[in-house]
Amino acid sequence: MPDMADLSPVPRIINSVAREVLKPLGLAQRGRSRLWIDDHGWWLGVVEFPPPRTAGSGLHVGAMWLWHDVDHLAFHADAVRVSPERFRTEDQFTPLAVELGRQAVASVTALREKFPALPEVARYLTSRPVRRGLLWDSFDSGIAAALAGDPDTARDHFERILREDPLAPWMAEAQRRARELHMVAPDRDAVTASAARAVDSCRSKLGLDPAAPDQLNGPAR
Repeated sequence: MPDMADLSPVPRIINSVAREVLKPLGLAQRGRSRLWIDDHGWWLGVVEFPPPRTAGSGLHVGAMWLWHDVDHLAFHADAVRVSPERFRTEDQFTPLAVELGRQAVASVTALREKFPALPEVARYLTSRPVRRGLLWDSFDSGIAAALAGDPDTARDHFERILREDPLAPWMAEAQRRARELHMVAPDRDAVTASAARAVDSCRSKLGLDPAAPDQLNGPAR
């Protein structure tokens, strides 16, 4: 038997609001889902209107770095998280959906302003406090620093990854990639080529068109 979320008009309301406010900004909906993409070539702005257990919607907006080379959307840098609003009636929920749309637009705009190009991304990532055990944080900081032409900072972050005990397969994979990048960190062209291969692979897995070949050498958009 379908649940309340299946029977409610929430998807229609959310999709209508999202199309009205996000499509003019250039975002693309993922099929008929509650996910929207702001494509910057080597990174994505990701907008999700996640449903609660019952009918309704929240909001999650963040950035995804495509050098992770995964087959699913992810949030690597959050812009906003809004707790789900429950649906009771259309009159009650529609203005809530409109407000979620407004916050989504503000968050997408904020991400674009925060990450206009690779140097700003590198500064953001390398200035974050180090959180022990979060290997992908250090991976992101390391690869961004290497791409921005700062091999010493890059190697420092990669070495933090290599000092951890690989207690799970994903940790071993993070260390494998960190070891490779640590070796070539002073060679910006080699790092760029490695990152570009990962980005191209990730875009293919996500069903996105290939990025321009110079995306990692110039502005993010």
